[in-house]
Amino acid sequence: MPGPRDLLPGYAYELSCRALQRPRPAKIARGGSAAPWRKPGTMFLFRRLALLLALGLPALHAVQAQSSSSSSSSQTQGQDAAQQAPALSPSQESVQDRIRARRAQRRAAAIREIYSHLYESYIGAGYLRFTLPSPLQRVNEYDWDTGFTRYYNERLGVTLGARGYYGTPFIYNNESNLTKPAISQYAVLLGPSYRFLLEPRFSISGRVMGGWLLGDFSGDANGVPISITHLYPDGNTYGVDASLIFEYNLSPGLGIRVAPDYFGSGFGSTIENNLGFTAGLVYRFGKQ
Repeated sequence: MPGPRDLLPGYAYELSCRALQRPRPAKIARGGSAAPWRKPGTMFLFRRLALLLALGLPALHAVQAQSSSSSSSSQTQGQDAAQQAPALSPSQESVQDRIRARRAQRRAAAIREIYSHLYESYIGAGYLRFTLPSPLQRVNEYDWDTGFTRYYNERLGVTLGARGYYGTPFIYNNESNLTKPAISQYAVLLGPSYRFLLEPRFSISGRVMGGWLLGDFSGDANGVPISITHLYPDGNTYGVDASLIFEYNLSPGLGIRVAPDYFGSGFGSTIENNLGFTAGLVYRFGKQ
């Protein structure tokens, strides 16, 4: 078993031994008193202080060693944590590349399944703000819209469409009782369609068509001349149409279509610029 000499440093052990010795009485010179620096009380306090120093120095060394070891260990842990941001190994990178490649293949297969149909037909309804001759105001017209498209690849096709517009313009006060006669126009149009954006769930395409347009403005006028109604005369003219088509796919062969629409007509001396939209269902069939 280790003794006190083994636990304390040499100088600390000597100081502790001296402090623990019994104080010896101070020698008194003949005919005089003891010297003041050799009083027993003063020596006793000095020995206590030496004992505290002897015992406290080793403890202080131990505390300093422990604090330095803990700080070095915390620095080491911080460096280890900073170095633990793992870089992807070649095997992990190859796995991620394979996953991305499979996703791209599935997307391409879905696009090919939907947009590789040879034919497309659509049917729907719409709205048009139709321009009338002065002094009449524009009239709200509602229409049916149908068509058939032949595609030559996933993007380019040719569309043949037909539509009919119906409205009731307001006729200003006149000597007749005619105030809101019914009017109608019918169009057969042909032109190219092109898909700008192809996605598995939706597509965006543009279409431009032109063709024949028939106007019926006197069928509900009861013989009132156009000098009173101020409507267009009945007749044939040209019509042009430009649409931006948004389609959402419910399945590879079925979708929903919404198309903001510009429709130009030639009933007057200049072209009438009319704006509206159509919406309906799209059915695809046949494989390219």
